Amino acid sequence: MSHDLNSQAFEGLGRLCVDAAENCIISASDPAGMERIEARFHGSAFDLHRHDTYAIGVTLHGVQRFRYLGVTRHSLPGQIIVLHPDELHDGGAGTEDGLRYRMLYLEPSLMLDCLGGASLPFVRDGVLTDDSFCATLLSALGPLEEELDELFVADFLARLMQSLTRHAGQPAKPMARTAWRAATLARDYLTENFGRPVRSDELEAITGLDRYALSRHFRAAFCTSPHRFQVMRRLQSARRMIAAGEPLAQIAIEAGFSDQSHFIRQFKKAFGMTPGRWSSLIQGTAAAA
Repeated sequence: MSHDLNSQAFEGLGRLCVDAAENCIISASDPAGMERIEARFHGSAFDLHRHDTYAIGVTLHGVQRFRYLGVTRHSLPGQIIVLHPDELHDGGAGTEDGLRYRMLYLEPSLMLDCLGGASLPFVRDGVLTDDSFCATLLSALGPLEEELDELFVADFLARLMQSLTRHAGQPAKPMARTAWRAATLARDYLTENFGRPVRSDELEAITGLDRYALSRHFRAAFCTSPHRFQVMRRLQSARRMIAAGEPLAQIAIEAGFSDQSHFIRQFKKAFGMTPGRWSSLIQGTAAAA
């Protein structure tokens, strides 16, 4: 991507973070299963962690340095980062100039709907240079302060999946209809009951599969286990409560964790930082806005 095209593509993208704290995270209000953020960091930002969503973004300024699939990678301005669900990675600025990027987090369920039940594409490189793909991402990541229209989201996801499938380099494998239905039923049940322990026999009754077959089909569909999927729904609820300014001890209980230490451990494993650190980043951003 040329310098001129870069300038046009990124025009206005940084203004939300410019007046904020040196390190900050800004999150947009988006449809269920989809989250857009802008992040600005100096030095190391995230410890090794993994989440159950795709993370697909564009580096705006600086060098983004991260470990992914056992290799240290670097993303320059205009390059695309694609992280597959449930894969360990960290992240931070690769130079003293600092780092600014925008990232889209997508639950696999949204993408599977576009694929008609085929398996999710796996992009091994982690960093891509593709002007067309970048333009598609920027169409959603550019107007971060604007709500996305439902029809736009449908078209955007369809184009996004085309780009991901092309870079995966192999055709998606179809899932059996019965397996797809069972995994979807389990997903919906876990989402509705995320705040309490769900027993295996409950999922067996809902799906008609034994717990071991269901675990295999669920992981094939959503790239994570039923248990971890439920934990991530609790953590997403906790992040909303953090943004609302609720005390961490209260959040831990309301989100379904046994105690605050359990909550802190799970949060750091999923997001690469403690909930207190996350709170300071988003609250500092709000104060500076």
